[in-house]
Amino acid sequence: MSLETGSGFTYPFPIMRIILILLVVVMGLVAAFAIQNPGIVTVQFFTATASTSILVVILVAFGAGVLVGFLPGIPTAYRRRKRIRELESALAKEQQKRPIPPSTDPT
Repeated sequence: MSLETGSGFTYPFPIMRIILILLVVVMGLVAAFAIQNPGIVTVQFFTATASTSILVVILVAFGAGVLVGFLPGIPTAYRRRKRIRELESALAKEQQKRPIPPSTDPT
């Protein structure tokens, strides 16, 4: 099975499907850990102290990890969208320069 991209590069398998499967497996492991350890923990951060379920601590840590992993990709996505707009604009200008070919409709 292969997945072809617009650039001619072919992936040997659908990457996004594998990433989704891995994410589901990791979330299942985290859920199993949280269910098997339902205790209350005391969390200290500088001078603040709170007692909460370990599930809350796990969810907050996982959310923070997702956010930290997502933030570095924002500038790249912005640059990519900007480049796409530039290329679409250049393509539109090129298409306006070329004359429209006559129709070859046999009717």
